[in-house]
Amino acid sequence: MEDNVFERGFTGEPEISARLYNLAIGAVLCWGFWINWLMVSAIPVEVIASINPWVFFIGYFASCFIGIYLFRSSSNPLVSFLGYNFVVVPFGLIINMVVSQYDPALVLSAIQVTGLVTGVMMILGTLFPNFFAKIAGALTIALLAVIVVELFQIFVLGIHQAWIDWAVAVIFCGYIGYDWGRANQIPKTLDNAVDSAAALYMDIINLFLRILRIMGRK
Repeated sequence: MEDNVFERGFTGEPEISARLYNLAIGAVLCWGFWINWLMVSAIPVEVIASINPWVFFIGYFASCFIGIYLFRSSSNPLVSFLGYNFVVVPFGLIINMVVSQYDPALVLSAIQVTGLVTGVMMILGTLFPNFFAKIAGALTIALLAVIVVELFQIFVLGIHQAWIDWAVAVIFCGYIGYDWGRANQIPKTLDNAVDSAAALYMDIINLFLRILRIMGRK
């Protein structure tokens, strides 16, 4: 059992066919998106906004960290799936608050663009896995740098420049290519499928939120 799903070699777990493996990744991703859709549809944004900000953010990060720990450290697909849901739910609250600010037609357009970009990056990740593996470190450094700049702009300068959203969108495009390429290089077990889907879910949702902001600005 390794701490990082994408560094796993032989795990001793029974492998499944490539078709079933990719189907499992797709099914887990669809589950997360469906849960998010239910949350957006059923939870009034006023309820989320009424939560104390400190309670909300502490709960958000705690849930995400617990979820990431579970699916990255466990070789049991049920435990990994539980961890995945610990990530999906807090992300759903953020999505709910963000999409409530935009016209539903624009949100649908952003979903379509995100789906198209995700498909393209998955194809590129399949064709050029070594390239994305080489730039993984640069992506991490770039993301951390952009986050620091964004927080400085928001809390110190009181501004938010448009290039930040473009930069983050490009970075997560790279992460989708990287995570998909790596997902198909590790042993094709059911647990690895769940773990890979969890990583891809976070990439796709972050990409969607940035695309929505870019399109909403226009």
